[in-house]
Amino acid sequence: MFTIGDFARLGRVSVRMLRHYDAIGLLTPATVDPATGYRFYRAAQLGRLNRVIALKDLGFTLPQVQAILDEDLGTDALRGMLRLRRAQLEAQIEADAARLTGIEARLQLIEKEGDMPTEDVVLKPVGPVRVAELTAVSPTYETVDIGPVIQPLYAELHRRLAVAGVKQTGPGIAYYTPAPDGPGEAVVVHATAQVDAGPHDGYDFEIVEVPAIPTAATIIHRGPMDNVEQSIQILARWVEDNGYRTDGYVREVYLDYCADDPAEGVTELQLAVTKS
Repeated sequence: MFTIGDFARLGRVSVRMLRHYDAIGLLTPATVDPATGYRFYRAAQLGRLNRVIALKDLGFTLPQVQAILDEDLGTDALRGMLRLRRAQLEAQIEADAARLTGIEARLQLIEKEGDMPTEDVVLKPVGPVRVAELTAVSPTYETVDIGPVIQPLYAELHRRLAVAGVKQTGPGIAYYTPAPDGPGEAVVVHATAQVDAGPHDGYDFEIVEVPAIPTAATIIHRGPMDNVEQSIQILARWVEDNGYRTDGYVREVYLDYCADDPAEGVTELQLAVTKS
């Protein structure tokens, strides 16, 4: 048997924690010396200790852990619970990383607020374009919500085009429209690729025409879309300074899309405007 100190080291927990588990009946010693009160544990009890720690990490309270262990939770069930929790943590890490990227982009935007020249904005008409399209709904138009929706959409669109034998003939275009049945801030994300093909019943994607923009304020955005807000802010300043008003969401034309290195990407932003 092991003293409480040795058992704590083997289980990679604190002595104080083991004493607490004993006090609440969650993990009692194998024996207690009646003369000294020293606690002793057996190696077999490490299995229960590991389950206690694993269930705590899943977010269960200690009373809940005790109830689960008293039901003699099997190894397969526990493994399944741990895998679920791992997936949840991975998703949380990914979401937090996206938020950190967004925070960094906002900080850079704030730092450059006084140095945003609008000379690169070009006013021009944009013609209609025939495209293959897949759509999905994003809960908001925020970058942190758009990214997880549009990226898999494009991956799936390219896969379906390849299966159908339809060749992309020009840059991808993403545009956004209000979601008719979603919550107030939801938008429909239209992921498209320019094609020469016409509609076909056998396609598992739509062939549509991206509408023309009679007058568009445009600017070339270089780098990842995570920091596109800076270029959009330049567009907004130009629109205001030149007496225009906006009409709808910014359209994105991916002139040079680099999946391996988004920092090398080149995107034309197109914003429909009308004279005030």
